[in-house]
Amino acid sequence: MKKSLLLLPLLLLFISLSAFDTAPKQIVPSSLEIGTALKQALEQGTTKSADQLSAVNGFFGNAAVKIVFPPQAQKAESTLRKLGMNQLCDNVILSLNRAAEDAAKEAAPIFLNAIKQMSLTDVTNILLGSPDATTQYFKRTTTAELAAKFKPVIQASLNKVGATKYYGDAANAYNKVPFVSKINPDISDYATQKAIDGLFIEIAIEELNIRQNLGARPTPLLQKVFAFADKNKKF
Repeated sequence: MKKSLLLLPLLLLFISLSAFDTAPKQIVPSSLEIGTALKQALEQGTTKSADQLSAVNGFFGNAAVKIVFPPQAQKAESTLRKLGMNQLCDNVILSLNRAAEDAAKEAAPIFLNAIKQMSLTDVTNILLGSPDATTQYFKRTTTAELAAKFKPVIQASLNKVGATKYYGDAANAYNKVPFVSKINPDISDYATQKAIDGLFIEIAIEELNIRQNLGARPTPLLQKVFAFADKNKKF
């Protein structure tokens, strides 16, 4: 009996070690799988963001990215509305957002090119990095190109939809009010930057969705790689 009691702890230890040995081990994806999966996810997220924002009301109907009067011109807007020029102010806001929606159509190829240029280090740092690592990578690598591509489109669109005239009219009307600080009637730089900002806001939303929502990982490869990332992320 005593001998049996002495053997019992050893038996339990053996059973526990056996269970540990047979427990499913984490499947580590290869470097190629990590690169392929992340690029799939990035193509999915950036294309979706660009498509959503380039649709009618993509900016205007989205409170998170809707473009309003520049901060330095919001006092002017308030003054003009008090003077009964609501329609003029509304036209400015609508035309700014229509211009941004036109420009967003140019974004997808720029992001796809940035994705193709990613190194293995870039891919790994993004996969295991902070929740906005993708967004920060795109800000670093695409902002200058986006601005160069967006500005002429924004300018042409502002002219097409009348924003240049509307904002110029609003600025000139405000500048005629006695004792006010004059505002710049040129709106193209502001509209370009706000269009780019809105794009990155949407990309950040999509990035978080892919990182947190299992349903946003439709392929077995995405599921495998992001399951690995979930267990090994740095943040």
